[in-house]
Amino acid sequence: MSDGLRVVPYTREHAAAFRELNLDWIEEYFTVEEIDRRHLLDPEGSIIATGGAIFMAEQDGAAVGCCALLDHGNGVYEVSKMAVQRSRRGGGIGRVLLDQVIERARAMGAVKLTIISNTILAPAIHLYRELGFHEVPLASDAYARGNIALELDPRASARS
Repeated sequence: MSDGLRVVPYTREHAAAFRELNLDWIEEYFTVEEIDRRHLLDPEGSIIATGGAIFMAEQDGAAVGCCALLDHGNGVYEVSKMAVQRSRRGGGIGRVLLDQVIERARAMGAVKLTIISNTILAPAIHLYRELGFHEVPLASDAYARGNIALELDPRASARS
């Protein structure tokens, strides 16, 4: 299913797709929180301008996935707002996106990647673990829906 898939940096033209892809999964399982609104209504200001990055997965000319990297300072980045179009889930798009985000984090000098998620999202948690993330105590209350935290040292997981 990942044939013809390309991962590109976010541009303003991706704003609606970034918002809709994320609202779809958030509203499917949870409720939209204030932090979601901030990132989805102004991704350039709240993510990119603060040192982060956003990647979009495109297939057949359409945005089918996205993933953001939030800069928390001191080499700590959070993987956030990862979404894949409902009809294309399970086809490897999330893995391709997350691989790209991890590579970008390395290039940005990241020493730690964090993820706050929820165990109801079992396929996502499985993917994170496959890529080397391990569970750590949940120390953030940034998301009311968060009930699991995972971390990765991107330097240790670099492929040679």
